Amino acid sequence: MLKHTNLVIKILIALILGCNFHKNKISSTSYLPHHTSITSLLKKLKLDGHLSFHNIHHASKDFGNRYSFLPAAVLYPKSVSDISNLISYIFQMGPTSPLTIAPRGHGHSLEGQAQAHQGVVINMESLGISQEMHFHIKENTNTPFVDVPAGKLWINILHESLKHGFAPKSWTDYLHLTVGGTLSNAGISGQAFRHGPQINNVYQLQVVTGTGEVVTCTEKQNSDLFYGVLGGLGQFGIITRAHISLEPAPKMVKWMKVLYVDFTTFTKDQEQLISSNSSFDYVEGFVLINQTGLLNNWRSFFKNKDPAQASRFVSEGKTVFCLEIAKYYKQEDMGTIDQVML
Repeated sequence: MLKHTNLVIKILIALILGCNFHKNKISSTSYLPHHTSITSLLKKLKLDGHLSFHNIHHASKDFGNRYSFLPAAVLYPKSVSDISNLISYIFQMGPTSPLTIAPRGHGHSLEGQAQAHQGVVINMESLGISQEMHFHIKENTNTPFVDVPAGKLWINILHESLKHGFAPKSWTDYLHLTVGGTLSNAGISGQAFRHGPQINNVYQLQVVTGTGEVVTCTEKQNSDLFYGVLGGLGQFGIITRAHISLEPAPKMVKWMKVLYVDFTTFTKDQEQLISSNSSFDYVEGFVLINQTGLLNNWRSFFKNKDPAQASRFVSEGKTVFCLEIAKYYKQEDMGTIDQVML
């Protein structure tokens, strides 16, 4: 219980820091020099990748669509040293420099976290393309993991992991997100009740600090930095590589969604499912507004041939509750899996 309480506190602190960080970036813009001055400064950098000063409007938007701040440039790094050199260069300008930096993964931040008004946005996916992932899954190790660049998408990690018969322990609901992006936020999905969020399933990180130093950190080595950047919304450094915990991939999965109209029953069932050690491997709850055709595309506990039960969910605009659940099993258990699910 204490472990989960500390995790909740950490996430709340990270959210508060994220809000303060956003305000700090906005307040510094009143001292910005002319755009051409920024361009001339940044062009002095020697990079393996490149800085783009044109067609950068995409870096002024994110998934939240609440803030839009245009950067002066976007860095497309080919190496970690590109990121390190950029940060070091700006750091050496001193505290009066108005330039800000923001790493951007797949742009799914909500509060302008991945934006830098008249600063530099670092396209982390560029780093993911230029660097490879490495698997460490020998039979004699108890902790198989994959060493990945922070700009890799989780969907690509899944595809490569499955070739080795493994998969990451903890996921997010949407897999077209970068490793660094979700580790900076927490990374929560239906496996979190069993394995914890993604930040609980990392063995080692490579981080570029606010001074441009490249640091390797773990639970025991540079532990303050390790725990600071995990769920830290980019406030304590930029994650550039990570060792992600793996487990043997399930051979088969039984998946279903269960609909509820009563919130109390919905929460009671969810608590029971996540409390049972022999229960499901994936449990996640949703609150939804019913739409036309919703039931036709879902599997649920009631049978479509039972019109009386199904009619409880068909009201357009009605609030419904949903449990998405999954159970891993082997092919030899195919004949009994339906009984287990019910």
